[in-house]
Amino acid sequence: MVKLSNKDCCERKKTSIGGQALIEGIMMRGPKMSAMAVRNPEGEIVLEKWETKSPSKAKFFKLPIVRGLFNFIDAMKSGYKCLMRSAEISGLDALEEEEKRKKQEKKEKKALKKAARKGIAPEEIQKDEEAKSEEEAKKENGVLMGAIMVISSVLAVVISVTLFFMLPTYIYKWTSTLLPFLRPENEALASLVKSVFEGVLKIIILVAYMALVSLMKDIRRTFMYHGAEHKTIFCYESGLELTVENVRAQRRFHPRCGTSFLILMLIVGIFIAFFIDPISILITGAVPPAWLRTIIRIILLPLTMGIGYELIKLAGRKNNLFTRIISAPGVWLQHLTVFEPDDDMIECAIVAFKEVIPEDGSDNY
Repeated sequence: MVKLSNKDCCERKKTSIGGQALIEGIMMRGPKMSAMAVRNPEGEIVLEKWETKSPSKAKFFKLPIVRGLFNFIDAMKSGYKCLMRSAEISGLDALEEEEKRKKQEKKEKKALKKAARKGIAPEEIQKDEEAKSEEEAKKENGVLMGAIMVISSVLAVVISVTLFFMLPTYIYKWTSTLLPFLRPENEALASLVKSVFEGVLKIIILVAYMALVSLMKDIRRTFMYHGAEHKTIFCYESGLELTVENVRAQRRFHPRCGTSFLILMLIVGIFIAFFIDPISILITGAVPPAWLRTIIRIILLPLTMGIGYELIKLAGRKNNLFTRIISAPGVWLQHLTVFEPDDDMIECAIVAFKEVIPEDGSDNY
């Protein structure tokens, strides 16, 4: 086995295969097949695979910029399902199951007491109670999971809008009142200062959030699996055999990482926001109020997302000065979201990755 340095480890090919770190495992998504490999409480790797479904076959949804939004939504849906499934396999919900078991035991005791009072055979009434309990459990689980998904989605939207849209806009408004130099008389310059101020503040919020969550033990392990995912992809792109030793030698920061996509969106948002005030002045003759500016930025989010997606695809395909520049912020941020994996994590990544490699080479980027 030849151990390559970062300088010598040049990609012989580019692959469209991507992945996602899960709870005690990894999901890999290829052009035809997707797979997830998760370690159960006994330390065994549980492998599940399925056909990769495209968001849409219509040509419109494959257009540049447009495809970014729909691919992102599809990836989020798939990723969420895999994350929930990995929680089940890894035994993360073991405590919840233990609570259910205790509740079941209490119901069974009540059933026995009820049988004794009525003179009915304990086995008969216990069967009835177990059937009822099973039916109630299914209903409760369905309602609970639905409620959790709805509440989680609503909270995620509210927190995202508050932190990344409303807060920066209002902080600029308050700060510029105290510091007049942040509101130049020149309208174009004022718009530029406002866009940069809000954009930098968003990046600071994102970095602070990533830094805080990376301190959590469970999240840190997930970020280690993230590293295993990247290293495995690099090993495959380098044309090396997928072994633990070969994968371990690879670098862990990848230009197509979702972390890079997030920060690219924020940077693109700075440039798009620059045009909000000038266009508003041109149309209405006035700068939009803070609340309206927030709404406009939310409306422009699909455009921001689409451009960010195209840039991340370009960074994954090409290796030149421009792509290295646009990849740099994401690579820096990956120091907070991509950690060195252990060999067990690398094994999971290899198992999942091998299942999604297409025989016809359709993963070539």
